[in-house]
Amino acid sequence: MSAPARTDVIDTDVHCAPGGFADLEPYLDDYWRGYLRDGTQRINHAQGGAYPPLAPTTATPQAREAGSVPPHTLADLRAQLDPGTAILNCTTSFGCNRNPYYEAALTRAINDWLIEHWLDADDRLRASMVVPTLHTEAAVAEIERIGEHPGIVQVLLPVRGDQPWGNVRHRPLLRAAAEKGLVVGLHAWGRVGNAMTSSGFTHTYLEDYLGNSQSIVQAQLVSLLAEGVFAQLPELRVSLLECGFSWLPPLLWRFDKDWKGVWREVPWVNRRSGEVIADHVRLTTGPAHLPQDPVQVREALDLLGPGTLLMHASDHPHDHGSGGGRLLAALTDAERDAVLRGNAAAWYGIR
Repeated sequence: MSAPARTDVIDTDVHCAPGGFADLEPYLDDYWRGYLRDGTQRINHAQGGAYPPLAPTTATPQAREAGSVPPHTLADLRAQLDPGTAILNCTTSFGCNRNPYYEAALTRAINDWLIEHWLDADDRLRASMVVPTLHTEAAVAEIERIGEHPGIVQVLLPVRGDQPWGNVRHRPLLRAAAEKGLVVGLHAWGRVGNAMTSSGFTHTYLEDYLGNSQSIVQAQLVSLLAEGVFAQLPELRVSLLECGFSWLPPLLWRFDKDWKGVWREVPWVNRRSGEVIADHVRLTTGPAHLPQDPVQVREALDLLGPGTLLMHASDHPHDHGSGGGRLLAALTDAERDAVLRGNAAAWYGIR
């Protein structure tokens, strides 16, 4: 979904990545430089196979022609599009190994690289910080270290991990983000060593693609709702990034239906899921999985409430087809303004 021709749009999902570990060396100590050199570690820009270089979804034709995919420098990004006000999401650390100390060092280096080479170079940009997912104390420490930087607006977490994010072991991380006023962004994809379905690993890229960007996020949202995260952390805000949105209404309908029968198991859930979502969750528009028929598109959106819950995202440089255009065409003027700017401005505190 290409950015609309407006100057006031906020793009909530623009990807960038270091070109290699040489970009991160200035932010790593001698031990970790040796660790990377001796272990011949490499950065996987395909996110562990999430976006194979030649797959149609990996990049728009314009991005492929203009340069690095994803962009490695601000100059690369500007050659591909004028980012305007955008939130940068770097998923380089999502596929790292099982060493929690290495993951902590890598995420710290990525954050310092983002701040120096992107945020300090263009005051229109904001960024998601990354944190280690294997070491909760280190994640909290990283949030404490840079969480008050004016350009950092979000803590980026993969939807595919070791345990659901609603699990109590993650509560200190979520609490730290909420206390710093940061949004928690759950982004599609994550650890390639973990199955993306409840019945194990998939056997085709199609299954993997659908599982990572659609199925897992539903399980994560149910976990956050059912385990009482929002009741315990009333200031917590969560964005679902690159995970679609058309699946939400039937999921919430089923959640409420079953909640009525087993509410004693989850006494902290004391109101309908849709009310909780309205207070605590937003979703991005890219990818937009919608019908071809404009009437059916509008019917699908009426179930969702796009003027409140959706935020524009190009997901640059990825190419998800024409669904985003059909979405914008079906919105009222007020809804379109909210989706393109207003919702994100309020959610992330962007003026």
